[in-house]
Amino acid sequence: MNEKKSPIHLIFTAVYFSLAVVTLIPLATASKTSLIGYKALCSFTPISTIGLILLAGLHILLHKRSLAKI
Repeated sequence: MNEKKSPIHLIFTAVYFSLAVVTLIPLATASKTSLIGYKALCSFTPISTIGLILLAGLHILLHKRSLAKI
């Protein structure tokens, strides 16, 4: 039987990339200035953005590894 794998890693990758972009959005009503120097939606803007991009890269790697086993 041919089972079609769910693209769960690709879904997580899309979510992580979109959240990485959201962390960069300027927000005038933010309580703290981000580490970059402006008031952003996330006060840990460069750290959280890099972390989310790394998580997306991890899921891309896991997706490629799962396709190689097929």
